[in-house]
Amino acid sequence: MNTTPAKTTNPDETAAAQDAAAKDTETKDAPGTSSGAGDSATAPDDLSTQPEGDAADDDGIADEDLEPDPFETARHGVGAGAAAVVSAALGVVALTGAWSGRVAAERETLIGQIKTSGGGSAAQQISEIYGDAWHTTALVNGVFAVLALLVGVVVLVRPAFGAPADRPQPAWVRAVALAGVALGVLGVLISAGMYFDLFASLPSAGTPAGG
Repeated sequence: MNTTPAKTTNPDETAAAQDAAAKDTETKDAPGTSSGAGDSATAPDDLSTQPEGDAADDDGIADEDLEPDPFETARHGVGAGAAAVVSAALGVVALTGAWSGRVAAERETLIGQIKTSGGGSAAQQISEIYGDAWHTTALVNGVFAVLALLVGVVVLVRPAFGAPADRPQPAWVRAVALAGVALGVLGVLISAGMYFDLFASLPSAGTPAGG
């Protein structure tokens, strides 16, 4: 009967196998370690670039703040422009006459007719019927002329008072306001001449024949 001798384990071979297994384990773990190191290495770069992005955003916001707002530009001078147009319109009304002046003149004419209906001299009838209506029309036109003058002057001198404006007053606003002032001055002069009968005096009644 043949007997096979039992295989004996060499202690040196066992130690060598354990060393090889340990090296394989370290080799497998090495890529993970390197990737983790790479992530940690790139992380500061990402953090370092973040403030630059924030700075770029801040620069963009600052640039937008420096740009003029189109709506704000459109609104600039709207009130002064409207007042200047009103001044010029009032000056035109002062020169051409208004419906309120005609109504007031007709009222004075009616009052004069009532006063002289019971009798009166020719001079009294001329004064009551014609003269009072004429003077009332001149007075109403003079009021419109004074308003045109005042509004135009306020528009022109407004930039010199109060808080200084960011932008100067538009040129067209000043031009229209000057036109309103000129029309107002002309209307005041004409109305004053009409009221005091400087341009044409009231007609006078002739002496009756044989008187």
